[in-house]
Amino acid sequence: MPSPPLAPIDSPLDLDHLSRMTLGDSELKQEVLAMFAEQAVRLIAAMAALPAEAGALAHKLKGSARGIGAFAVADAAASLETAIQTGQGRPHAFAALKEAVTEARAAIEAILNP
Repeated sequence: MPSPPLAPIDSPLDLDHLSRMTLGDSELKQEVLAMFAEQAVRLIAAMAALPAEAGALAHKLKGSARGIGAFAVADAAASLETAIQTGQGRPHAFAALKEAVTEARAAIEAILNP
């Protein structure tokens, strides 16, 4: 179980990280966020039945999430990867990932459509 953050997290997105990754370019930030939101929906849908490739899909989502600063999504995807590898707790890990994606997508929606 990961340690709780030292300070409260105000957003499911680390906006400073996102800004660094997009070099402060607001148009690029919006494009990257929109692509992530769309990709996350597709990957969650593909993982819904926990197919054999669910671990690879979770890994892909983890990398994308880290790239935009959606670290809760990345952590949840990593937990799903571990659950798939060990064969334990997959439904719970998938539910936690879905929740993290929902929160990240809500934050993205607020940024893209203020």
